[in-house]
Amino acid sequence: MHRETAADVRTRILDAALGLLGEHGVTELTQPKVARAAGVRQSHLTYYFPTRGDLLKGVAAHAMATLIGPLAEAASAGEFTPALMAERVGRALADKRRARVMLGLVVSAEEDHAIRVFVREFVARVREGITALARSLGAQPDAQTVAGVHALIVGAAILNVARDDAVSRQEAIDAARMAVERLFGKPLRQARAPVGRARRARRAGGTAG
Repeated sequence: MHRETAADVRTRILDAALGLLGEHGVTELTQPKVARAAGVRQSHLTYYFPTRGDLLKGVAAHAMATLIGPLAEAASAGEFTPALMAERVGRALADKRRARVMLGLVVSAEEDHAIRVFVREFVARVREGITALARSLGAQPDAQTVAGVHALIVGAAILNVARDDAVSRQEAIDAARMAVERLFGKPLRQARAPVGRARRARRAGGTAG
């Protein structure tokens, strides 16, 4: 029988927090409600996240990791493509949970300097992740391009939360595609295949690598 580790409990808490954000919004992100949703005692939750601000920061990092992490793994395996990035980012933009995390950070940063510092560092880490993904396929976006791509993604996500209809969700998906095309500097259909996939294709065709 699998014994739940501390990392498992922490992930369960963060997943529960994201679920509450998706269903009810930032106002539901309280320690007692997250503890109940995760099936843990509140004292157990506060062991990992002593304050609501700590919980919000943990959820933000978790939301980023669950989006960028799998894309980075695909890049390491030679399976990453701009089209895959557009699809995953579009799905994330249509998912209100991540946008509500950002909205929660914005509101909290107005009142808590520590949250504001975290947001600055968080934005930098997200942009580093975007840059690394682009470079994995040979693109070399400058800092201004990455900042614009990031702003487009965040803006589309927040507008989708505010409007919450089929049109806003489709616009979020379209924005993801536009952002990825901007990042790689070409339409998705012209972006080159991952190195791993290209090598396998050459081997199958009998050409030299």
